[in-house]
Amino acid sequence: MAFTPYDWQQTLRQKADYVEDRLREGSPVVGLSCHEGILLVTVRRAQQQKIFEIYDRLAFAGLGNQSDLETIRQIAVDFAHAEGFARSPQDVSIQRVVGVALSPAMKRSFSDPLRLPLVVRGLFAQLGDAPEGDLFYLLNYDGEFSRAHRWGVAAGTEGAREAMERVLTVFAKKTPKRDAALEKALEAWAIGRRAALAAGESEWRAVLAEALESGTLEAALVERTSRRERRFRFLSPDELKPFVPE
Repeated sequence: MAFTPYDWQQTLRQKADYVEDRLREGSPVVGLSCHEGILLVTVRRAQQQKIFEIYDRLAFAGLGNQSDLETIRQIAVDFAHAEGFARSPQDVSIQRVVGVALSPAMKRSFSDPLRLPLVVRGLFAQLGDAPEGDLFYLLNYDGEFSRAHRWGVAAGTEGAREAMERVLTVFAKKTPKRDAALEKALEAWAIGRRAALAAGESEWRAVLAEALESGTLEAALVERTSRRERRFRFLSPDELKPFVPE
């Protein structure tokens, strides 16, 4: 079957519409620098993990189909470890994981009219020696990506992302402590969720409380200073309890 340029463009539009519709109700993810490291926060369903370690200092969180998130995670992990083995652990960067391993493959998949698109939007983080060196990459389902410092968000709609960014822009100019960062990340999450679902002007804590009736708060910290072998760790229920609305 031959495809004309018009057919190809039409297919891409249909793919984009399909993915955007599937992502619309996805749980946002928030990444935020703090004194203690990089904090990643979301709300997940049941046992569907949304935050992952990629390599020392590198982490990933996303929304979309769980199988597609796992595909992205596995590619990123395999590439990072191959880079660390062939070069050195210090040469492994989130820029190469996103720009070399993931983006080209996702662009090929999205532009191929015979392949189903990945239903995923990912936020990648790289811990610096200081907060000023922390990096965040937002990777879209079509392979396009953007870079940010100090914070990053991924959401189901453009409006939700913009609403979350407004919450974090001023706050993130100064480096907060972990607990302050966690509270602000939860506020940004709830405002993004509210915007994606067009849920009116509900107070953000009410939005979060409603989401946690059927979901689970998931938060991880990539520690800037750690005595443990691994910098990445999930926050415990006791650490999260003070931030869960009654």
